[in-house]
Amino acid sequence: MKILTVVGARPQFIKAAAVSRAIAHHNEGRPRRAIEEVIVHTGQHFDHNMSQTFFDELSIPAPKHHLSIHGGGHGQMTGRMLEQLEAVLLEEQPEWVLVYGDTNSTLAGALAAVKLHIPVAHVEAGLRSFNMRMPEEVNRIVADRISSLLLCPTAQAVANLRREGMAEGVFHVGDVMYDAAMFYGDRAAADAAVLNRLQLKAGEYVLATCHRAENTDDPLRLCGIADALNELSKLMPVVLPLHPRTRKTLQSQQIALLPGVRVCDPVSFLEMVCLERAARLIVTDSGGVQKEAYFYGVPCVTMRDETEWVETVHAGWNRLAGARCDAILEAVTAFTNGVLPPRPPLYGDGNAGASIVTRLAAQA
Repeated sequence: MKILTVVGARPQFIKAAAVSRAIAHHNEGRPRRAIEEVIVHTGQHFDHNMSQTFFDELSIPAPKHHLSIHGGGHGQMTGRMLEQLEAVLLEEQPEWVLVYGDTNSTLAGALAAVKLHIPVAHVEAGLRSFNMRMPEEVNRIVADRISSLLLCPTAQAVANLRREGMAEGVFHVGDVMYDAAMFYGDRAAADAAVLNRLQLKAGEYVLATCHRAENTDDPLRLCGIADALNELSKLMPVVLPLHPRTRKTLQSQQIALLPGVRVCDPVSFLEMVCLERAARLIVTDSGGVQKEAYFYGVPCVTMRDETEWVETVHAGWNRLAGARCDAILEAVTAFTNGVLPPRPPLYGDGNAGASIVTRLAAQA
């Protein structure tokens, strides 16, 4: 059985690693029922710290095909991916195409496959922010509609699909990000070089990330976020691995950050895990970082008006604050002055990758 895996953005590398490990384990002692995985890297994220470093650190099999597609608008990028992925699919003739999450790579991979009548399996199916202005929301909805296997990380995701009339091929498999958190957490904790490099002490800093277009493309929202980070930096250090898009907008809008906000280039995956685990608090607009904060028992303030990971909010470990300075600071204060509730196991038992491979193998 041949599966073609499409990845292209930072979170997808981490998710693919969990499934690739599970495929390797499945193949042990099963020469006649082995799964052959062919990885295609679209190149959507091209910064070294966001792509090749991950393949090295996470021991993901090297991509057989690298399309080197990045830049341009959503339509241009997706169209170029669609064209090149179709050629790869015709060459490889896989029995299934596996896509992850909600990026342009996800959408292009799913569309290219379904137009060639190749079934699609979508990991992280059923997530909804209910904000159609988000490109990611459009991508995930379309990918779900055309996928044959809908592999859901949470019970809420299954319920979302059911409300939309999708029940066939839907499975609650758990979250591959939790697999990765368990697998790499101790390894990252053992290497605290990034803390030393940034002159940080465990439990005494705020980790911040900001990259969503809804924030970076709106100067008013970005100003509110910058003001909040500046105020937080007066209380404790704030470390901000800065996404290229955010850096560009800060410069073009002449939005200043105080010296207490320690801006650095994007860090590697294991360095990010180390920063997350050791932070007193996380402030982010990233979906993946929200979950990782929950995995590692770190309270999270989300600088968005909605989240796909509503379970973390209901559990009391995540607060939605939008992009207003006062709302962000209020959410931070509520965490620093309050008592955190118990942290229930929302995302499975760390074996989502194995569950996904089991579902795929059953299609052979």
